[in-house]
Amino acid sequence: MIRKTFIAATLALTTLAAPAAMAGGTLSFEVNPTNAEEANMIRLGLGIFQIANGGDPAQVLQNGNGNGAGLGQSGGGNQGVIYQEGNGNSGTLSQNGCDSYGIFQFGNGANANVAQGDGCQTGLLFQVGLD
Repeated sequence: MIRKTFIAATLALTTLAAPAAMAGGTLSFEVNPTNAEEANMIRLGLGIFQIANGGDPAQVLQNGNGNGAGLGQSGGGNQGVIYQEGNGNSGTLSQNGCDSYGIFQFGNGANANVAQGDGCQTGLLFQVGLD
């Protein structure tokens, strides 16, 4: 099921990417779990990524120029990542409670603002800036 969904999403993104690349802007793909097993897999993946990059539960990793990021956490048990590869990307992540989320930006000029409230929300956002 996950493999079919991934293949369909990849084909859809590929189809949309060519016209979007000519127009500039941002191509985004968000992953939100539909059950506890998927949420736990996202948490595990973020945990492995964080361990591989120093083990901090709140990480901002940037490669490029002119990137901006803000990560604010309150409450306990939050897990947040902002990863930027490229130039002029902007990302903010605000968490309150036991949230887990990752923003992964590539290319130039991607912009994301994510706010998670109470309730142990989980997700991933992948963006490609086309500027």
